[in-house]
Amino acid sequence: MNITLRQFILGLALVTTVLSGFAKDANTEEPEEGFNVKEMIMHHVKDAYGMHIIDYNGHAISIPLPVILWTDNGLTTFMSSEFHHDYHGEVVVEKNGGKFINLHEKVYQLDAGADSVQLDEEGHATNAQIPIDISITRNVFMMFISVIVLLLIFITAARKYRKSDTNVPSGIASFVEPLIIFVRDEIGIPMIGEHKYKKYMPFLLTVFFFIWINNIFGLIPIANGANLSGNIAFTAVLAGFTFIITTFSGNKNYWQHIFWMPGVPVPIKIFLIPIELIGMIVKPVSLAIRLFANITAGHIIILSLISLIFIFNSLAVAPVSVAFALFISIIEIIVTAIQAYIFTVLSALYFGMAVEDHDHH
Repeated sequence: MNITLRQFILGLALVTTVLSGFAKDANTEEPEEGFNVKEMIMHHVKDAYGMHIIDYNGHAISIPLPVILWTDNGLTTFMSSEFHHDYHGEVVVEKNGGKFINLHEKVYQLDAGADSVQLDEEGHATNAQIPIDISITRNVFMMFISVIVLLLIFITAARKYRKSDTNVPSGIASFVEPLIIFVRDEIGIPMIGEHKYKKYMPFLLTVFFFIWINNIFGLIPIANGANLSGNIAFTAVLAGFTFIITTFSGNKNYWQHIFWMPGVPVPIKIFLIPIELIGMIVKPVSLAIRLFANITAGHIIILSLISLIFIFNSLAVAPVSVAFALFISIIEIIVTAIQAYIFTVLSALYFGMAVEDHDHH
């Protein structure tokens, strides 16, 4: 029901966008420069080299982040504020003998002798190259913040237990302990087994809280909607860890069911081998895509609903847009925990499948 409702609202936003386009075309007066919904949404969903907070009196208030590049001239560093919030490639930054531009939130180095970027019909740079980029982007910055927050929470909780003689949780520990017990009793033990779950608990707890807190940060305006869980690279790395742990945890029964399925005819065994191998790859891929798609879809829907105000250029649309956006935002608060739970459950399920003992008679 949740997915269906999202699809309905997203479809409604797209339909109204098309209708507003027809309305502008039918206008006899000279139309003003239209509001580019796609560009605005993609700009907010994608990663960025700075954290833009708000515009005030014509000036952008933002947190500059370091741009760190490795070019032919060696290590090149400067602050993202030197781009002056330009992501169309118009501002050229000269550093360490090179000229750099920010084109759609990717830093390019202009070719020797070039003073501006040249684009082809598809909007790709023809006289610039992408250097090795290890910059601290918005998503990376918020990931560091989430790590610090998690360390503070759990170190503080651990100190509460050390100072308590009765071992009764208090303060932040009273909030953390039920969640840890929930992951242990509702995810770890049922999915992996009572005798084998303990060594996987550090990973399951880390993944659960790490995904959850980053999903929450994505909803905080002051964090500029840092879409870390909506970055396919982030979810792919987490899914990669799940795949590696599953692969190295597999016992002989796990590999036997992949390469030589017991209890079936030999021709079927040969037929099942490539299917099982494909399944090994599909599992982590589905983990990565599921988390990425759900978090990104929520951001896109909210931005699409807010965009209706600017598409119709009327405050009369504002109450409806804001009401629907608020409703989806409330759903997103629930989804932040649900997606962390689903990722953790599926990871534990894969671990349980790898270490499960089978008795064949």
